[in-house]
Amino acid sequence: MWNDLSRRLLSGALLLAVGFGTSAASAAGLYFSDRGVRPVGRAGAFVAGADDLGSIWYNPAGLAFAGKAVLVDASWLRFRSTFQRRSLVRDPSTGEEVIQGTNYFPEVEGTSPVLPLPTLAVSNNFDSKEWNFALGVFAPYSALTSYPEGDIAFRGQNVPPPQRYSLITLDGSALAVIGVYASYKPSEKFALGGGLQMMTGTFASRLAFNACPPKNLICVEEDPAYDAYTQLTVGPIFAPSANAGFIGIVHDSPGAEVRIGGSAQLPFWVNAAAKTQIRLPTAPVFRGASVEGDEARVRFRLPFIARLGLETRLGEKKQTRLELAVFYEAWSMHDRISISPAGDGIKLRGVTGFPDPYLVGELNQARGFRDTFSIHAGMEHRFEAGGYPLDVRLGTSYERSAVPPEYLSVLTVDLDKVQIAAGGSLYVSEKKNLRLDAVIGYTFGFTTDVDPRAAKITKVKVVRANDPKEEDVTKVNGGRYSGGAMLLGVGLNWKY
Repeated sequence: MWNDLSRRLLSGALLLAVGFGTSAASAAGLYFSDRGVRPVGRAGAFVAGADDLGSIWYNPAGLAFAGKAVLVDASWLRFRSTFQRRSLVRDPSTGEEVIQGTNYFPEVEGTSPVLPLPTLAVSNNFDSKEWNFALGVFAPYSALTSYPEGDIAFRGQNVPPPQRYSLITLDGSALAVIGVYASYKPSEKFALGGGLQMMTGTFASRLAFNACPPKNLICVEEDPAYDAYTQLTVGPIFAPSANAGFIGIVHDSPGAEVRIGGSAQLPFWVNAAAKTQIRLPTAPVFRGASVEGDEARVRFRLPFIARLGLETRLGEKKQTRLELAVFYEAWSMHDRISISPAGDGIKLRGVTGFPDPYLVGELNQARGFRDTFSIHAGMEHRFEAGGYPLDVRLGTSYERSAVPPEYLSVLTVDLDKVQIAAGGSLYVSEKKNLRLDAVIGYTFGFTTDVDPRAAKITKVKVVRANDPKEEDVTKVNGGRYSGGAMLLGVGLNWKY
């Protein structure tokens, strides 16, 4: 029994540790919010109307209208979530359900650090009327969440945090996308653009795994003495991708202009080295045991994204802009995470009743993601303030979660969500070539209840006399989830 139990202990720790790292960086599933100070002011409706260096993410054809420019901005995503775990209560002797969906776990809160999420880009057309080129680096607007690690006071006693088997913290993670881009404008009414990109950085995650066998064979289920704490760092990551897009002016008359734009973002293919650190349980059966080797290889895919937008510009100077955009994200291609021990492998040593050493094999984790969509509406209007142009922006968007409720967990807090945002820009130089930007926005996640009967995420199974039936395996993701994020950002755009 302990042979298979120990193998599954290490396997599960590796598998779960990688899981959230891959999803913490996505809009549905990877990015919790649209990105960029000016685009977020329009709630991401920046596809047909893209015309500055913010276009390198939304639609690189917009680079054709950016000219020679430098864009610098930074935002803070203040993410907060709560999880009230629920589980089925069964009679320990018969296995029969006696109380349905009882809340007997404390509610836990996840928070994110004060961490600036920057954009830095520069473009130069080298005095060409048709071509423009850009370099850019930016960070995803992801929620690097931390949950309690130590005991929590609950009903007069201290209890371990109930989410520890999915996530404790992502502290230490850092991601960025680096790219080179070019646009071509053969006429004043049509532009094409594209870029080559590389996602780089590291994921760092810590969580616990419980090695207590089911059915209270030798311990109480989720006994803290059988918790193994795992720190996993994936990276350095070098994940290639590319994007392309177009913008066309389909109507242009005095007082009105209509633009249509579309773009496609290829998947990011991640194939990166990983390092593991595992603290084995304190239970006597693990006394003297150790893990030898810490190298692994992690593989997964992040989704293809398609965007389509329609913008109308109204007024004598086309000073009012209205855009409606639709995004499609193929998250179903993020179907699994593959983890392969590397180097000399990962071995278990000194576990009672276990071959010494035992080599851990390849692991795969099903993700259960689905394709999703979002709708974005934004407006921008220009005033004159003391002889200087002043732009104001408003926007709202709706996005369906890429994670079906039965797979939802603190490992991947992605809810159906609505974002509202407001922003503005002031041109402050005499030549009106220096623009100062600001934005404030809030993303409201829809509270979601996961019925413990429908929940799919389990702790790693351990062996007893017979493998447990599916209905007898404890699910760790049942319960109530809520989440939201405040976004504050400032930036500048300088045309030189």
